[in-house]
Amino acid sequence: MSGGVEWGLHCCVVLSGAGEPVPAAKLAELHDVSPSYLAKQLQLLSRAGLVRSTLGQSGGYVLTRPASEITVLDVVEAIDGAVPAFRCTEVRQRGPLATPVEECTTPCPIARVMDSADNAWRQSLRAVTVADLVSEVGRTTPAETLSLARAFLRS
Repeated sequence: MSGGVEWGLHCCVVLSGAGEPVPAAKLAELHDVSPSYLAKQLQLLSRAGLVRSTLGQSGGYVLTRPASEITVLDVVEAIDGAVPAFRCTEVRQRGPLATPVEECTTPCPIARVMDSADNAWRQSLRAVTVADLVSEVGRTTPAETLSLARAFLRS
């Protein structure tokens, strides 16, 4: 999983409570990340329909729907794509003791295990929303820090 997923999730959490559009440069400054790098992640989130940009003096990024309707998996797939983490290359059909293609009538046991793990991982990420993350951040982050973050975004 790329680092862009982490930045994308942090941005979604911030945007969920911002109340107004947040410029990409402000998000980059808040998170101490390169503005051009963060802009790429925001573009991916925008292409996936999770955020949209607004133009003008008070322009910036906003979520396109409530945080309770955006899952962690939505963000992961927006940034990294929906490609499974494991791709079977049919190793059992290679080498001096290769199993002939016509005898490979069931999926490779390794591929089955990896596919099962990938499905479980995706299901777990699908079960957590950005709103859930916001709640957890609110519960685990000092109130003063949250207040300072809100003030920073308004400045």
